Amino acid sequence: MVSRPAAGGGRWVEVAPERLARWLAGFRERHGEVVLRPLADGLEIAAADGEVAECHLVVGAATDLDGLVAEALRPRRLGLLLVRRGGYGVGVAAGSELTASKVGSRYVQSRTAAGGWSQQRFARRRDNQARAAAGDTAEVAQRMLVPAAGTLDALVAGGDRRLVDEVLSDPRLAPLRALCAERFLDVPDPKLAVLRSAVVAARSVRIRLRSAAD
Repeated sequence: MVSRPAAGGGRWVEVAPERLARWLAGFRERHGEVVLRPLADGLEIAAADGEVAECHLVVGAATDLDGLVAEALRPRRLGLLLVRRGGYGVGVAAGSELTASKVGSRYVQSRTAAGGWSQQRFARRRDNQARAAAGDTAEVAQRMLVPAAGTLDALVAGGDRRLVDEVLSDPRLAPLRALCAERFLDVPDPKLAVLRSAVVAARSVRIRLRSAAD
């Protein structure tokens, strides 16, 4: 189970759908009776001792704990678009299975502290490399994801937000933009193993835990 600090207080944990029922039972055992409040993408669970768990689904909503578990376990069909300077990963997942995938690498130079004309030439070269990489990624996404757009529950992106936005700005990918989930994955340079791990992260229920002291 992944855990990391949350902006504004508390911490985020990610729980696999298959483990959610057990996690919720443990939360109630530790913190007492709970009050539920529906969220647009999940459920807020406020316990008697002041502990609060905000449970966020990648797709769906719920009004009770059983519904939350059922929505988390529902076999969603997700598109994946991961983009970083070092490459891209594009895929389709059906439930927990990665059913289609394509990964590729393309070098884009890092920023430099040099100045003058050298810096300007470097910046132009870097921008050209980034545009070419975004174009390559958009081409793959157009071939793999756009034809499947009507069957996807959501598109989950990750990596470098600026590069993802640049890829999705391609007019050919307009059907995908409306499918973008709020969730954005933090991933290294996309390889096949990273793309497979992204399926796990995309399906997980993201839970923000807050206490009365936060």
